[in-house]
Amino acid sequence: MSTKPLRVAFQGEVGAFSEEAAVRLMGDAIVTVPRATFERTFHAIAEGAADVLVVPIENSLAGSVLRVYDLLLENNLCIRAETVLPIEHHLIACPGATLESLRSVESHPMALAQCERFIAEHPNLKRIPAEDTAGSVREVLSLGDRSRAAIAGQRAAEHYGGVILASGIQDNSENFTRFFLLSADHSPVPGADKMTLTTRLAHRPGALLAALEPFAQRGVNLLKIESRPIHGCPWEYQFILDVEATSPGLLDAAVADLRRATQEVRVLGLYPGARNNPENSAVKQGRSL
Repeated sequence: MSTKPLRVAFQGEVGAFSEEAAVRLMGDAIVTVPRATFERTFHAIAEGAADVLVVPIENSLAGSVLRVYDLLLENNLCIRAETVLPIEHHLIACPGATLESLRSVESHPMALAQCERFIAEHPNLKRIPAEDTAGSVREVLSLGDRSRAAIAGQRAAEHYGGVILASGIQDNSENFTRFFLLSADHSPVPGADKMTLTTRLAHRPGALLAALEPFAQRGVNLLKIESRPIHGCPWEYQFILDVEATSPGLLDAAVADLRRATQEVRVLGLYPGARNNPENSAVKQGRSL
């Protein structure tokens, strides 16, 4: 009896870094489902187009992907795993093109910004913003114009048949993006040691301190704190926390204390942290989805 391959939705086009993250998390035996926007990606499961989805949540240089955070808060999906992907940008062009023949380079604005030094060293290159990195490669190759190039990852070059004219052109080698694997499944994940949760605080002195104290008292490590405005409540905010502990029991105890100290707590996911799993693979670790 055959089993259908897992369908994984991501934002962007085939060859995008998000697709690479999906393969890293779930292995090669998946069907990737490209979606045009983050909104459409988050709706893919409810529409029956995908079983799970992979989205970027933060970049080590650019910071948090705020739209993804907002959509995570608006939808009832659960974080099941994470992976951290090194981002290496390449200059990709049509076969036969040379660096000297190029007149323009296109990519996502963030990718262009992360390759500022290389572009500045080649003043003949006009910057052209695009919707995403892989899509810019597809566009350049489809036109067959040897004066145009794109900036994207190696996966995009291989998929669309592009030639890499310059490798690793990003300004900073410490360029990483963290991705979440999201599912409608809220059952426990084996090996979970990291939690992402959100809480709303009362408007009173010491409210944030009271919310953070349970983690310190329980020996839980606070990795990140992010604030997002509460829609419909001007100047009120909810805080998103990433925490980790040596055991889920410590996390559960800290969350129980947090519920008594704040107005509202919602756990967005309890999952294995990527930095404690060098392979960053949900499949290789035998995790449920």
